[in-house]
Amino acid sequence: MGEEPLNDISIGDMTTDDVSEVAGIERLSFTTPWSEMSFYTEVRKPGSLSKVARRGREIAGYICASRIVDEGHMLTLAVRPEFRRLGIASALIEDMIGDLREQGCRFIFLEVRSSNEAARKMYEKFNFKLFGLRKNYYKSPVEDAVLMVLKLD
Repeated sequence: MGEEPLNDISIGDMTTDDVSEVAGIERLSFTTPWSEMSFYTEVRKPGSLSKVARRGREIAGYICASRIVDEGHMLTLAVRPEFRRLGIASALIEDMIGDLREQGCRFIFLEVRSSNEAARKMYEKFNFKLFGLRKNYYKSPVEDAVLMVLKLD
C-alpha cells in the first residue's frame, strides 16, 4: 500500500459525526488516547481547528489544533495504520499551518514523546524547532515530552 498516490485524499472540517471513527484511530495510535468526549469538546470549542483527511468515505487521519490570540497549539495528530507513510500526516500539518497563519498566528507549539523520532523528524521538515522539555509529561509509559515551536513569518 506504500506507493499509492494521494490524489484521492481530501481534507475537511471534523464534525461530531466523525468523532467515533476518529476516536477509534486515536485508540489504535496512542497508549493514552483521547476519549470520544474530548473530541466532541474539541469540535465544538471556539478557536478549535479540527480536520479529517478522507479517502473516499473513510477517515484516513485527523489533526486537532487550537488558537489563542496569536498562538497555535497542535494537540493531536494520527493516521490510520494502513494509511501511514503516504504523506497524509504531512498534508494535515500543512493544512493546519496554513489555517493558523491565515488566522494571524505567529507561533505554533506542540509536544511529542522524546522517543518518537519519526514524528520529530516530520515536524522538523516543517521547520519546527526544539523549544524545551516537559519531564514525565506522558504516562503509560512515563516519558518526557519534547516541546517544539514553529515561528510563522
